[in-house]
Amino acid sequence: MGEETTIMGTVLSVVFQNEENGYAVLRLVTDDGELLTLVGCVPCAAPGENLTATGSFSSHPQYGEQFSASEVERYLPSNETEILNYLASGVVRGVGPATAEKLVARFGIETLQVLESEPEKLTAIKGMTARRAQEISAAFNEQMGLRRVMEFLAHYDLPAALSVPLYRRFGANAMAALERNPYLLSDSAFGVDFSVCDEIALSMGFGGDASLRTEAGLLFELSHNRDAGGHVFLPREKLLAATAQLLDCDIDAAEKSLDDLIAIHRIVQEGVANVTACYLRQSWEDETYVVTRIEAMLADKPDALRGVERVIKEIEREQGVQYAPLQRQAVELAAKEELLLLTGGPGTGKTTSVRAIVALFERMGLNVLLAAPTGRAAKRMGELCDRDAQTIHRMLGMTFNDQTGEVTFTKGEKEPLEADALIVDETSMVDLSLMRALLAALRPGCRLVLVGDPDQLPSVGAGNVFSDLIRSGRIATVALRDIFRQAEQSMIVRNAHLVNTGMPPKLKNAAANDFFFLPRRDSVRLVETVVELCKTRLPDKMGIPADELQVLTPTRRGDAGTRSLNFALQAALNPPKPGKQERRFGELVFREGDRVMQTRNDYDVVWQKEDGTAGTGIFNGDVGKIAKIDPSGELLEIVFDDRTATYTSDMLAELDMAYAMTVHKAQGSEYRGVVFVGAPCAPSLMVRGVLYTAITRARELLVIVGDDSAVNKMAENDRRSRRYSGLKWRLRKGGEEK
Repeated sequence: MGEETTIMGTVLSVVFQNEENGYAVLRLVTDDGELLTLVGCVPCAAPGENLTATGSFSSHPQYGEQFSASEVERYLPSNETEILNYLASGVVRGVGPATAEKLVARFGIETLQVLESEPEKLTAIKGMTARRAQEISAAFNEQMGLRRVMEFLAHYDLPAALSVPLYRRFGANAMAALERNPYLLSDSAFGVDFSVCDEIALSMGFGGDASLRTEAGLLFELSHNRDAGGHVFLPREKLLAATAQLLDCDIDAAEKSLDDLIAIHRIVQEGVANVTACYLRQSWEDETYVVTRIEAMLADKPDALRGVERVIKEIEREQGVQYAPLQRQAVELAAKEELLLLTGGPGTGKTTSVRAIVALFERMGLNVLLAAPTGRAAKRMGELCDRDAQTIHRMLGMTFNDQTGEVTFTKGEKEPLEADALIVDETSMVDLSLMRALLAALRPGCRLVLVGDPDQLPSVGAGNVFSDLIRSGRIATVALRDIFRQAEQSMIVRNAHLVNTGMPPKLKNAAANDFFFLPRRDSVRLVETVVELCKTRLPDKMGIPADELQVLTPTRRGDAGTRSLNFALQAALNPPKPGKQERRFGELVFREGDRVMQTRNDYDVVWQKEDGTAGTGIFNGDVGKIAKIDPSGELLEIVFDDRTATYTSDMLAELDMAYAMTVHKAQGSEYRGVVFVGAPCAPSLMVRGVLYTAITRARELLVIVGDDSAVNKMAENDRRSRRYSGLKWRLRKGGEEK
């Protein structure tokens, strides 16, 4: 990239435009008469409009010199030729080349003024009805609205790309909505830091003690603690104190605004387990809905299966196994309960139990569905049970509502799943809102078996659903504890159980063939060792190729974090070479053959399978491989398991390298071999749940590289971050009232 400079010019043609985020490739003629290609965020760009762009030049091997724009100011065309080109491009709905010629011939340089504010004059053109004139004027004003939003964003140094989701949400009212309430930008759909929104509001003349400001602060604290801390509610006094600190205002002002928000039901206040709980309305509705549905399932006793003992013996013969007492109990309970929780650590026979329950349900003539929260977990479940399994999101028919910016599901109470029984694996990853969607999609009488390990890390989203359901004591639960003899041979399994009981793992065991510890306290040597293991030692000596190994670490930061490790692993495993295309983005270089991870939910990415089926949506944590980079560097083809998606270069902000990833991101996945970096990091990550989850990601081989004292410290530290949730309390209370 060259030095930053400013250019001015007129758009000649639009080579490419991504309607979802405004990214464009434009041919421009500069004021000096020079032709060049400009790339950047220019939503609804059209020939004829004038631009002032700030950015830098770079040379592309195939397309020559390009100007990459970081900021763009846009001006409407000013002479008749430019206005004609602009309107003829189709940028205004209802106006094509022929109509554009008539308009410019009649109104000349006044054309755009007439379109905006004097549509009645358009009827002077032959064939133009009053209705069509109003429609064209409305379409033109939509364009003007988008421009005004972009100008507003540019004034406050916010990215132009924000104009697209804002306009999607608010339409022609986007500018009015921003002027009325700039704090709406702190919504997770737009992602502007609250402090930035506060500065904008204050500069626009909103007072420091304005009720709009304190209400926005309260709502932000609740949504931030939901999204970042997993809290379903906050105690009233904590919410008030946090808001007063955020806004540097007094508690009384925050208290008045809180009561106002409660009065209009945007916040719900309720006594929960001796705490005055304050919920965002949606979170309260999710929690109470889940409780209501579970209560209904507990009250509805399905018809008992006759001769269940005989059926279980037949299934044992067919599957060539003999069930342990707890496994048998799980199958028996599945036969008579509408809702069953099945828990247990590695090697305790969860998979065998699930296979038995599937066979039992099929004997009962039930239509059975299998699902899991992530693609990898669903794939593994399907392989182990020898039948189709899918992600919960796909099963429920997830869609994204452009207007509200919210995820919706086609399956629900009005259109339930066509299933008599549903088995969900890795339930510890299911958050409160997804559990609500899942229960809403079950028709009355549908059996539900929730399988998981409550000792793993909790869901990324709000709540601690699986653990709360177990600890409520209301739901039939089978906790598999005994490690089967075959699994007992595995040091991975034995160490996972040691860690889960607070004991340090046995790091030195000469007889172990699936678990190794390499002490490395020096950070440079640690990274070198991780690279050696992945590049040569484990592929050569253990027969596990590099693309079936996963490096895990608790943290993103520092020498032992994902950022540092990914740079080192990419350089070793996928170095540059002639003919291998690559694309630089910030400090990252994306290269053909790289392993990459999606870092946020993107509901608009289109993917296709080899059989021709297509769909949309790539989600936070999905891992893929860059199969191909277009020579222009603008298009990347990425394969996620069996789906191929095309990314434009502006979407690279959603990707990160995935040679190394955090333990949190690896939840729900399993790998042939895992290299875990056990080095000191932030105290909040030096906890048992992180170590236990890391160990249980490995199927055949686990190598821990690092500091034994750090690993032992993690095993001892059972500090779990408390999540405010009323689910367990509500279920217990419901039981007491019966």
